[in-house]
Amino acid sequence: MSRQGLSWMAGLAGVGGVPAHDNPRAYLWERRLHPVMIVVALIALPAAFIDDGSADPLLRTVGHAVDLFILLAFVLELGWMLHVVRQRRRYLMRNWLDVLIIAAAAVSLAGVESGWLVLARFARVAVVGMMLVRILRSLRTLYSPDALPLVFAFAIVSVLVGGAGFYVLEPTVSTFGDGVWLAFATGTTVGYGDFVPTTTAARLWAGVMVLLGFAMLSLLTATLVTVIVGQDEARLRREMHNDIRMLRDEVRALRDQMQSSSPGVSSSIVPPAEAPPAAARGGQAASPAAPPAGGAG
Repeated sequence: MSRQGLSWMAGLAGVGGVPAHDNPRAYLWERRLHPVMIVVALIALPAAFIDDGSADPLLRTVGHAVDLFILLAFVLELGWMLHVVRQRRRYLMRNWLDVLIIAAAAVSLAGVESGWLVLARFARVAVVGMMLVRILRSLRTLYSPDALPLVFAFAIVSVLVGGAGFYVLEPTVSTFGDGVWLAFATGTTVGYGDFVPTTTAARLWAGVMVLLGFAMLSLLTATLVTVIVGQDEARLRREMHNDIRMLRDEVRALRDQMQSSSPGVSSSIVPPAEAPPAAARGGQAASPAAPPAGGAG
C-alpha cells in the first residue's frame, strides 16, 4: 500500500496525526509529544484496572487521581496541537480517537463521582481499548534506526508498568519483582506456570500485556533489522563515494598527462580566433590601385 493509502487508513482509524502540507512546527511537536503520550497511555492501562480490581481505598484514590491526570494530559495535548496546526478541522477529523478518549475519560470520572459505577467501568474499558490503539499508532513512529534506544526504554517501561499492575491486581503476587517476572513471562508468551493470573482484573491485564508483548517484540525485531540494513547501506554509499572520487582523480590525472605530453592538443581543440581587421593590425588598409598614369590625349 502506498504512503498516501496508509495515511488515509490511519485517518479513518482516528490516528492520522498532522495532515499533509501543514505547519512544520506541528510535525515537530507531534514527534516531541509521541514518547510522552506513550508513557501516559501506559500509565492509563494499570490505572483503569486499579480502580476496579483493588479493595484498598488508598489505591482506588490513587487510581482516580491518575485518571484525572490522564484526562488533563490528553486535553493539553489536543489543545496544543490544535494551536500549532493550520488545518484544525481536518486535524480533529483525522484524530477523532483522541476526542473519544477525552470524552470516555471524562464520563468515567463523572460516573465515579456520581455513583454510576457501571457507566464508569464501561467508559474505562473503552479508554483501555482506545489507549491500546493509540500506543500501536505511536509505535509506528519508532520504526527507525535512531529510535532503538527509545524502543528499549519503552520495553523496560512496559515491563515495569506491567509488573506494577500484576502486583496490585493479582493476590498470588506478593512482591513487585514477582509482578515484573509475571509481566515479562506473559508479554513474551513463555508461561512457565509459576505465577498465574487468578482474578478477572489480572486476567484482563494479562491480555493487555500479551498484546503489548507482541507489539514490542515485533517492533524490536524490525528496528534491529533496520539498523543492520542501514549500516550496510551506509557502507555501500561510502564505497560508492570513494570509487567516484578515485575515478575523478584518475580522469584529472589523464587529462593533465595529455596536456603536458602534447601541448598542441588542447589548442587544436579550441577553434581559432577570427583574424582581426586590418586596422587592428597596426597598418592602414592598402589603397586601391591607382589608375594608369596618363590619360587619353
